[in-house]
Amino acid sequence: MKTIYLAGGCFWGVVKYMSLLSAVVETRVGYANGNTEYPTYEDVCTGTTGHAETVCVVFNPEISNLDYILDQYYKIIDPISVNRQGADIGTQYRTGIYYVGEVDAPVIVDSVNRLSEDFRMPVAIEICPLMCFYMAEEYHQKYLEKNPEGYCHVDKEMFEEAKKN
Repeated sequence: MKTIYLAGGCFWGVVKYMSLLSAVVETRVGYANGNTEYPTYEDVCTGTTGHAETVCVVFNPEISNLDYILDQYYKIIDPISVNRQGADIGTQYRTGIYYVGEVDAPVIVDSVNRLSEDFRMPVAIEICPLMCFYMAEEYHQKYLEKNPEGYCHVDKEMFEEAKKN
């Protein structure tokens, strides 16, 4: 199995979308690459922790490769938006790809470079190694499954598309 960490605004929609992909075997939501240990949601919402709402995505590379996972991620974010996705604004809602294996870095850079060809503005996706990841509170895990009418910046039609992939 391979693991990648994706920050794409509010983690509720990102985790639901990713969990619907056939290659994805496990997802968890949490807070990544900040400067405090064991932050709570309330801590992260202050904008002072440096953490991004992030989804840990574990996938089977025999079914899909990292390029495919990243292409799916791009479908549900605005890659040129800085510290914002949908109605959510703040550094915790930035976009980022955090890797755990150096072998993934060039794949990610190439993927983002290809993506950037589609935009006039610079792509604002942070690319760096995962420095830390703290699990979010239980009520955030699979939030939209527990609360189907909950807020989400990801268009609900995208969930149907993910089921087909």
